[in-house]
Amino acid sequence: MENNAMYTNRRYIISSAVVLLVLIFIVRLFYLQVVDNDYKAWADSNAFLKKTIYPSRGIMYDRNGKLLVYNQPAYDVMFIMREVQPFDTLDFCNILGITKDMFIKRMADVKNRRLNPGYSSYVPQVFMNQVSSRECGVLQEKLYKFPGFYIQNRTIREYEYPYAAHVLGTIGEVNRKDIENDNYYVQGDNSGRSGIEQSYEKSLRGVKGVEILLRDAHGRIKGRYEEGKFDVAPVSGKNLTLSIDMELQELGERLMQNKRGSIVMIEPSTGEILCMVSSPSYDPGMLSGRQRGKNHKLLEKNQDKPLLNRAIMGTYPPGSTFKPTQALTFLQEGVITTETQYTCAHGYTFRGGKPACHGHASPLNVVYALTTSCNSFFCWGLHDMIDSRKRYASVQEGYEIWKNYLVSMGYGYKLDVDLPGEKRGFIPNSKYYDKYYSGRWNSSTIISIAIGQGEILATPLQICNLAATIANRGYFVAPHVVKEIQDTPLDSIYTDKRYTTVDKKYYEIVAEGMRNAVLGGTCRRAAIPGIEVCGKTGTAENPHGKDHSAFIGFAPYHDPKVAVCVYVENGGFGATYGVPIGKLMMEKYLLGEIPESDKLLEETMANAVVSPNILSLPNREL
Repeated sequence: MENNAMYTNRRYIISSAVVLLVLIFIVRLFYLQVVDNDYKAWADSNAFLKKTIYPSRGIMYDRNGKLLVYNQPAYDVMFIMREVQPFDTLDFCNILGITKDMFIKRMADVKNRRLNPGYSSYVPQVFMNQVSSRECGVLQEKLYKFPGFYIQNRTIREYEYPYAAHVLGTIGEVNRKDIENDNYYVQGDNSGRSGIEQSYEKSLRGVKGVEILLRDAHGRIKGRYEEGKFDVAPVSGKNLTLSIDMELQELGERLMQNKRGSIVMIEPSTGEILCMVSSPSYDPGMLSGRQRGKNHKLLEKNQDKPLLNRAIMGTYPPGSTFKPTQALTFLQEGVITTETQYTCAHGYTFRGGKPACHGHASPLNVVYALTTSCNSFFCWGLHDMIDSRKRYASVQEGYEIWKNYLVSMGYGYKLDVDLPGEKRGFIPNSKYYDKYYSGRWNSSTIISIAIGQGEILATPLQICNLAATIANRGYFVAPHVVKEIQDTPLDSIYTDKRYTTVDKKYYEIVAEGMRNAVLGGTCRRAAIPGIEVCGKTGTAENPHGKDHSAFIGFAPYHDPKVAVCVYVENGGFGATYGVPIGKLMMEKYLLGEIPESDKLLEETMANAVVSPNILSLPNREL
């Protein structure tokens, strides 16, 4: 009995061991064939070479159909690590113009899974991208000497004009985060890194294709597998038509040379950005091709920050260009009417200070205050709004209502322009002042915000958007630089109207004041014969140097086609640079050319040099 029991136990143990062994084999086979990508890649690579076919990236045109960005052939040197065999590395390096140390480092970097996530010795890797046609031709002739290496066709960006670098953007090699976030990319791929190239990456990049090549037992390519039956053709990226007018952009960049600042022009009815100048700028071709990294470092080190898109990333005190927002707010809240008059004794006097003002008639109403850019009028308006306990229970309540009007006008938050990196500017809330002044403050404490100074900050895009909103008499469309996407509708954010919380009738009053400013006020130099121009100057105080010169305007008065903002850092009075540059830009857009009578003005503005401590104009009358 005991022997039978022992025999039975042994049989169970042996049977269990056999079953366990079979299960281990099954699990291992499942892991190798289904889970383990390396094994699958090894199995496939023995019989096939799957070559990625990169699609042609979408090209770009300006609003008038001018070609801006297109593609040129380029070549990547690829290799499969497991197929690389000893070869003459010196000859290889000489062809590509690199050192042996660079070769060794690149091979090591490819194997480094921290730098190259998902590395497999069976999967094609990029050794060098964007090789020139000459280098590619020489390498192609000797490729048989370098086992494991092959050439893959790509494209490289080319630019028809040396302008609009901040708008067009750049492409560059993807990083680890890009690869982790989007399985479209593998190491060595390129994607948009700034500008439109980044914002519209998924539209521009297209869809990759695959070509399957058959190998023999020695790894040699024998041709296409089943005559290409299983190949996948690439799908080209979508073409974009921009709202930018390249002739206008060219003029703007020329007028802003040797200056820091920005010009933004918007078509009010659509929100389309006609030009977006950020100065200083650079030729977009500098950041294309093999020299991209080197040139990017040079631009990074430039103290004038040419890589910074000041139009959407620069935040400045708007100065007197802010006064139309105050007029609109005070009129809507009933703080003033068109009959209300405030006195101006060359400034607004309050305990602790006196924002100065230039000489003009006094007392004055809101239209004349906009015409003459009176500081006192708007300071009195802020005082009567937020200090009045008849209107609001506290200064904090009155201030929050004031702030909410500005938010509805596009200040304090991003406008959602279709470019990366937009800043929101700054409109403080009442809690900010409560903390700073321990809860004890009133209009006199913060009076400078009434004239666009103090803590108020805005981008040139936001300032231009105000001009567009006044032109539209109370609404704006989110500013955008892409007018059309091939076979794709624009996002509704770039077609829907966004209304402010101020009635249209009050915008008519402000527009009248801005028209009078050109007829006989601070913007007289913006006048264009035959066109009713409306404008507002701005001289923004700058604690770090000379004042900034600013101007906003729109035209024509009753049928607006264009709104403009010019902001010249350290340019002094608004009439010195902001007004004449704004006039020239509007002439170019509305008339198609600069009239002969203003050619001297154009030359003067283009040749003027402005720096933080030096303001230099050619020795001639403007």
